[in-house]
Amino acid sequence: MNIHKKFFSKIGFSYLALGLIAIIFQMIIVNLINMTNPSYLSDFNILCAISSLCNYILPFPVFYLLMKKLESFKLEKSNPTAKTFALYLGITFTLMWIGNMIGLGITAILSSTIQTDISNPVHELINNTDILFNLIVISIIAPIFEEFLFRKMLIDRSIKYGARVSIVLSAVLFGLFHGNLNQFFYAALIGGFFAYVYIKTGKLIYPIILHAFVNLMGSVVSLILANAIINLETSINSFDLTIALLYLVVCATLVVLGIVGLSRYKKAKFNGEKTKISLKYPYKTLFMNLGMICFVVFFIFETIMQAIP
Repeated sequence: MNIHKKFFSKIGFSYLALGLIAIIFQMIIVNLINMTNPSYLSDFNILCAISSLCNYILPFPVFYLLMKKLESFKLEKSNPTAKTFALYLGITFTLMWIGNMIGLGITAILSSTIQTDISNPVHELINNTDILFNLIVISIIAPIFEEFLFRKMLIDRSIKYGARVSIVLSAVLFGLFHGNLNQFFYAALIGGFFAYVYIKTGKLIYPIILHAFVNLMGSVVSLILANAIINLETSINSFDLTIALLYLVVCATLVVLGIVGLSRYKKAKFNGEKTKISLKYPYKTLFMNLGMICFVVFFIFETIMQAIP
């Protein structure tokens, strides 16, 4: 194995460790609660809190030490204009919508093929947790940690191989790490775009804001809209009708911005960032190594297991 494959193998094993440690902590905490007060395990807010604790905080020290051994590089910093950032918001929403449609379509086809409904743990979680909890955990805490883990820690170390390699790597790892079929497609699409924004600006705050926005739309705004629609089914009132209409206007505006932004996309010039190491076969080097193979196989297995009810 050459030095470049070894580099990506170490990254694969580091993210595999992140996932495995998270699962181990979840098993330990859930078993402890089950032995002391099992009724807590029926509360989706508690389950979501446990998941966040185990995915982001508890395994972080080990993951950080593993990734710290790899050389990192600082990106050149710049700020997008208000117009550009508005296009970023539109592109993020549009990619989320496209990815979600792809995921739902493939899930429906597979469900029909195997004659079994494929579960959607995210939909189940969002619909059974409090709006305030979704706001704090899903819309604020998760974006901060995930952008640090899958953009800064990853791209700062892989950017020497070029922006394209870093973007593909970030997209694939981020998509697979979610561990379920419904999320993979849109997580990979927006993850790749967040990687692009981070490389373009050199500042993590921008992908964090974009990530928080998309999570807010999916976990908080969607619940408010659902409640408004339920109320409108029983009686028409100006408040719920305004919410529904405002949501449609915002979504339509974002899609238009997204289409405009995507249509203007050209080969990116990343603030003078140059590929320091050119790979003859970049994607073969990137994924055909032991660490990455183990990571991909493990998370595909987890995705299959989560899909089976």
